Amino acid sequence: MKKISILLSMLLILAANSFSQVAINTDGTAPNSSAMLDVESTDKGFLPPRVATVDNISSPAAGLMVFDENTNCMRYYDGTVWSECMGKTFTCGNALIDSRDGQSYATVQIGSQCWMAENLNIGTMINVSSNQTNNGTIEKYCYNNSTSNCDTYGGLYQWDEAMQYVTTAGTQGICPIGWHFPTDAEWIILEEEVESTTGVDWNTTGWRGTDAGGNLKEAGTSH
Repeated sequence: MKKISILLSMLLILAANSFSQVAINTDGTAPNSSAMLDVESTDKGFLPPRVATVDNISSPAAGLMVFDENTNCMRYYDGTVWSECMGKTFTCGNALIDSRDGQSYATVQIGSQCWMAENLNIGTMINVSSNQTNNGTIEKYCYNNSTSNCDTYGGLYQWDEAMQYVTTAGTQGICPIGWHFPTDAEWIILEEEVESTTGVDWNTTGWRGTDAGGNLKEAGTSH
């Protein structure tokens, strides 16, 4: 009976330790009551796992947090997508780094809005004779089926693919994290900013204004 009692006591101790809070410090301070793990130091920090890119992580759990070496910032997974850089303020006019593949895009401030100044080039190229499909992979066309054209001019996308088969206006679609497809109301703000003609009726669909589009394009026909 004594041996059984000792074994039961050991099991109870192990069970208690399995569900106890943990404190890591140098002064013996008990962990905070709200924390399972409480790390305290006056001269050292916490170093999270470092990954070359979050795309290398298979089936991430909601709440997973890592340091993304591709973008040099902390990121966490919210159960659906990876967050943009935590604590890293983006200034419009600086290069936008797409954390999904590391590609860089110029940005530009126009009035109160920040826009990408280059065409997006995300996804896997497929032949222009095939339709892009809702298969979990972002697909793109490259003019003349040449990847060099995508590198220079960006990818080409069918509307449903670009929107990632969501019909809600302003959705992220295939845009980088933190960016979205502009709504018509947002387009109007841009058009009003660059249009030189006064008295335009912006409360309409279809053709609006006279030279807003021309004022947004590069001069001439060469890139």
